[in-house]
Amino acid sequence: MARHDSTTGATARPAPDPASPRPLLELQGLATHFFVEEGVSKAVDGVDYAINAGQTLGVVGESGSGKSVTALSIMRLIQSPPGRIVAGRILFEGQDLLQFSEERMRALRGNEISMIFQEPMTALNPVFTVGDQIAEAVRLHQKLDEDAARERAIAMLERVGIPSPRDRVDNYPHEMSGGMRQRVMIAMAMSCNPKLLIADEPTTALDVTIQAQILELVRELQESDGMSVLLITHSLGVVAENAHHVAVMYAGKVVEYARSEDLFERPRHPYTIGLLASLPELARPGERLRTIPGIVPSAFAFPSGCRFRTRCPIATERCAREVPPLDNVSPTGAPVHTVACHHLEEASRL
Repeated sequence: MARHDSTTGATARPAPDPASPRPLLELQGLATHFFVEEGVSKAVDGVDYAINAGQTLGVVGESGSGKSVTALSIMRLIQSPPGRIVAGRILFEGQDLLQFSEERMRALRGNEISMIFQEPMTALNPVFTVGDQIAEAVRLHQKLDEDAARERAIAMLERVGIPSPRDRVDNYPHEMSGGMRQRVMIAMAMSCNPKLLIADEPTTALDVTIQAQILELVRELQESDGMSVLLITHSLGVVAENAHHVAVMYAGKVVEYARSEDLFERPRHPYTIGLLASLPELARPGERLRTIPGIVPSAFAFPSGCRFRTRCPIATERCAREVPPLDNVSPTGAPVHTVACHHLEEASRL
């Protein structure tokens, strides 16, 4: 049974069993840098998180936090040059994807790990029909002939709720609305029954009604297929409704990681607390909406020590000198809740 979350006004997903199995995907110290004339952009600079089989991890943070670059790193789609994964491990079913050949990664992408990209109008090829684009992945990974692949494409269009799929299969992307194009992207991603679906801002540029339909569709497909989902979003409300666990990213690092219900009931990092306090649902009548001052620092020149210190209301000299480790702050035996902050007691009073 889902529960209502008083912090966001959203319905939070039930927590998973604390006795979780080995993660389907685990990132260990992942670092992806871009080497350009201006210097080195440390877009992702030591990311650790995990996703268990059949569960959803929500990754949240402001633009520039490194969320999408992390997802592209998992898919090994970082353009090189200028980008390069310089450190860490990406363990998928216990195997490090960074050790895979490009040929082996091509066999994995779209088959065992699929991705829904942010903007369907640019992700879909305008010169091919949507049916051809869905069928291509099926022919490549499932070894179906042309007729069988076309039937699979029609079946997937029907599954994601596109009306008259036998007619729509021959449409080009420009003949569809934004919501329908996003459904096509989901059909493409789901066509080979992946074990992991990476959804990078899957509702960008869609109106509220269509956003809700798309997220509900992803939930239904996850529950029917038992896949894991990595959901990247700016919206804490979306996270509350869809994620079992949450990773909060800031300036290329994870600053807080916890079960969804734990994070919304008791956020520990000043950045997470600031994000929750900026939600309109918490504003009192007549009170100005609270904001986090400043902006995410440039990946070319992150502050020393804690990267959030330049915007943090409780920062001290120690925060400038020492990088706070991502430590488990949960009581013994409780589900893991990790936070990277030197001043947890002060943060609890914000």
